[in-house]
Amino acid sequence: MKKLFAAVASVASVALLMAIPAHAGIANTKHNLSPTGTGSNKVTAGTDELCVFCHTPHAADTSAPVPLWNKKLPSGAGYTTYATLNSSTIDGKILNVGSISLACLSCHDGTQAMDNIINAPGSGGYDVTGGGANGLAYTWTGARVDATGKMTNAVDTLAMLGTDLSNDHPIGIQYCGGGPNSTTPTGACVDKDFNAPSTGLINGNRVWWVDTSGGTAGTRDKSDMILYTRDFGAPSGQGPSVECGSCHDPHVEQGTGAVAAGQTFLRIANTGSAVCLACHNK
Repeated sequence: MKKLFAAVASVASVALLMAIPAHAGIANTKHNLSPTGTGSNKVTAGTDELCVFCHTPHAADTSAPVPLWNKKLPSGAGYTTYATLNSSTIDGKILNVGSISLACLSCHDGTQAMDNIINAPGSGGYDVTGGGANGLAYTWTGARVDATGKMTNAVDTLAMLGTDLSNDHPIGIQYCGGGPNSTTPTGACVDKDFNAPSTGLINGNRVWWVDTSGGTAGTRDKSDMILYTRDFGAPSGQGPSVECGSCHDPHVEQGTGAVAAGQTFLRIANTGSAVCLACHNK
């Protein structure tokens, strides 16, 4: 009986593990910029830490919309946004670049080194400027980064977005053309070509997201499309905004099969355009 119970328990454990989606750690993604990184862009001298390129446990930039942020943020000015295309299908207000998207662009616009770090490893490494545009002079290797650690498009990589964002999915854009806001959190979407967002309170703050099949309905999960609260002014006020982090999780990538961990950092695999159809009701 004990052997039978053990065998059943073992099978149940394997089945449970198979049912849980795999979450690759950042060490196995391109965002591991340390010497142990699996991507081509990484430091060969300067530090062996992984998380320090984005986060610090002390002396973080509290003005940043990202917890314990450790890099100097761009000002948000000087970007060309999707709004310049005057698209007839855009009915949501597009704000200046801000929110979590600024954190992503602090590397991906190519204007400053990826080793621009406010609180560098070790004692005495604090510098509010992060070393400026050229960072802390770490030694870099990789075809998509220059000698100072700035991302380049030398090999035509899409990861280096530059400052012209007009050919990228809009960010800082009011979700579903407006409707849901802090006054009417469950307000109907103005644009019916979008799926209605879910909403709730976390630590007393109003948040929005779009449920996906990868998460639990009615509960915000990492595999949902995360919407970020921004102020769209009168008459909308604060409401859900689409940002870089809405579709991308910088820490893990949950695709399966041919989509390897860390390849595109999508919150869910885009099989059948699942990422697009999570928000767009087409």
